[in-house]
Amino acid sequence: MEKLEAQQEPEQEHDEVQDEAPESEETPDDGRAWYVIHTYSGYENKVKKNLEQRIKAMGMQDRIFQVIVPTEEQVELKGGQRRTVQRRIFPGYVLVQMILDDESWSVVRNTPDVSGFVGMGNRPTPLAEEEVQRILERMETKSPTFKINFREGDPVQIVDGPFKDFHGTVDYIDRERGKVRVLVNFFGRETPIELDFLQVERT
Repeated sequence: MEKLEAQQEPEQEHDEVQDEAPESEETPDDGRAWYVIHTYSGYENKVKKNLEQRIKAMGMQDRIFQVIVPTEEQVELKGGQRRTVQRRIFPGYVLVQMILDDESWSVVRNTPDVSGFVGMGNRPTPLAEEEVQRILERMETKSPTFKINFREGDPVQIVDGPFKDFHGTVDYIDRERGKVRVLVNFFGRETPIELDFLQVERT
C-alpha cells in the first residue's frame, strides 16, 4: 500500500462522508480477506454506495462484508484560516473485505466506476493483515495532519507575530504539532525561530 499513497492527488474535492474504521477484532477463519479495488478518481464514495447496494440486492452479505474509503482528518490553511477536512488516504482506491470467488468477484468488478482489482496480472492480491491494521489505525487517529505548501529548504515570509515581514528559510517541519522552524537572518547570523504553520507563507 506504500505505492498507493504516493499517488495522492494534491488538489481534489474533499469527501463529506467519513468512513468509520472497523473495530479491531479477530478475523473469522472463513477465507475472508481485504482487497483493493481501483476506481475512477473522485468516485470512491459513489463506488462504496453502489457496491453496498449491490451486495444487499444480490444477497452477498455472507461473502462481501465491508467496504471502506480510507480517510483521515487534515488541517488546511487557506486565507490565513484553518479548516479541518476529510482527506482520502488513497485517492482512487477502495478497500473491500470479502471471500473471493467467481460470484463475489463479479459483483465487485461489475460495479459502476470500478476499473478493476489491484493484484498480479488478473488475480486480485489480498492485503497483508499488518497493512490493514496500519490503515485502520491511521483512520482512527485523533490527531489531524496538516496540508502545507512549503518544504524544508523553501524560502518563506513570516506573516504574523513579532517577526512579521521577516524572510527566512524552512529548517524543520513538525507536522504533528503544526509547527515550523525557520532560519531568519539577524545582523548577519541565522537564528532559528519556531512558528505556527499559519504564521508562514512560501515566497
